[in-house]
Amino acid sequence: MDTGLIIFLLVLTGACVLLARAISGASMRRLQRGSGPETVADLRRKREEKAKRKAADDAEDEAAEAPATTKAGRKKQKKGKKGRKGQKGRAAAKAEAEEPEEPTPEPEPAKGPELLLPAGKSLGEGLVKTRSEGFVGRISKLFGGKKIDDSVLDQIEEVLFTADIGVKTSEKLLGGLRAKLKRQELSDEAKIWSHLKTEAIDILGAVEEGAALDLSGRTEPYVILVIGVNGAGKTTTIGKLAHRLVADGKKVLIGAGDTYRAAAVDQLAVWAKRVGAKIIEGEENADPSSVLFDAVKTAKAEGADAVLLDTAGRLHTNSNLVEELKKVRRVIGKAQDGAPHEVLLVLDATNGQNAIAQAHTFREALEVTAIALTKLDGTAKGGVILGICDELQIPIRWIGIGERTEDLRPFAREEFVDALFSGV
Repeated sequence: MDTGLIIFLLVLTGACVLLARAISGASMRRLQRGSGPETVADLRRKREEKAKRKAADDAEDEAAEAPATTKAGRKKQKKGKKGRKGQKGRAAAKAEAEEPEEPTPEPEPAKGPELLLPAGKSLGEGLVKTRSEGFVGRISKLFGGKKIDDSVLDQIEEVLFTADIGVKTSEKLLGGLRAKLKRQELSDEAKIWSHLKTEAIDILGAVEEGAALDLSGRTEPYVILVIGVNGAGKTTTIGKLAHRLVADGKKVLIGAGDTYRAAAVDQLAVWAKRVGAKIIEGEENADPSSVLFDAVKTAKAEGADAVLLDTAGRLHTNSNLVEELKKVRRVIGKAQDGAPHEVLLVLDATNGQNAIAQAHTFREALEVTAIALTKLDGTAKGGVILGICDELQIPIRWIGIGERTEDLRPFAREEFVDALFSGV
């Protein structure tokens, strides 16, 4: 046989043997792995699930160890304990379930508005400027041990005429002094002060001094119509009156009738929220009479004790605007018989004689029943109160001697006169 053929057969035989061994090894490895690639994916998935279970167990252990100081914490703790596997986990879950849950504390009731009325500023403190810089202080500088004669009275006359008391009231005070001087009853300055104090009490006492906001025995709301010029303090006075009434246990409703001035409505809304009073507002530039009519009707329907009605601030010299006030009053009377029960004119004491002129005009247009005199603490013209009462015969119901709510206080004539002339 040819040698080359023999070599070829030997090589072929070796190759077949090697191929058979390779095929046999691959088959064996596939049998050992099972189903091939799918089984490998299953193993990978199982490893991932095992890792997830371990992470979940760790989280549950952490939750079980967290302090249960809140309701949420207790729920988290229960969830962690109940999620444990095995007898220990089941026992912990059972113990947690048997443990009575702590009662959830009742929420504290919302605090209402602070409605206490502290003492506030004393009347004497409120009248410091009138007493030191006004007619009282100026008269006290005239004496200096002088003999009381006509020249001294002439100087007193000049002070009174320039002190915003008014000519009529000044002449009344001087008339008595001159008569006593002729009778030689003014031996010293103490007699002059005694006379002025007595005359002041008489002037203020000639006007009825009724109880401020006496709402006892009423079955319908007490309606107060508040009027005055811009800047006199109407809105603030309404807010302070509402505060006082609510503090006294009354149900108060505020009517925002100054529809021409958005700032006034906003300010009233702030006061109403602060003191706990309801407010009735209208659209901007709405008819004030309509808004206030709705306010009175709402107060009647809801059983309010008092209704405070704001009006647009207006110059007393503007006849058209004053006529509109007359319409407001008529419409309010249709909403409730007898309303308004009080027409409160707010005057700024710093205006002096002009405040008296304002009061004259408003009294002619409306039946003004009471006056609130504001800003007495910021002026030396506190003596204007004598002129108002003497010339107009309208009672002073309220006086304002400071910015705090409690600094709006009922007027008491003897207390006022004592404070006005204290220290002289």
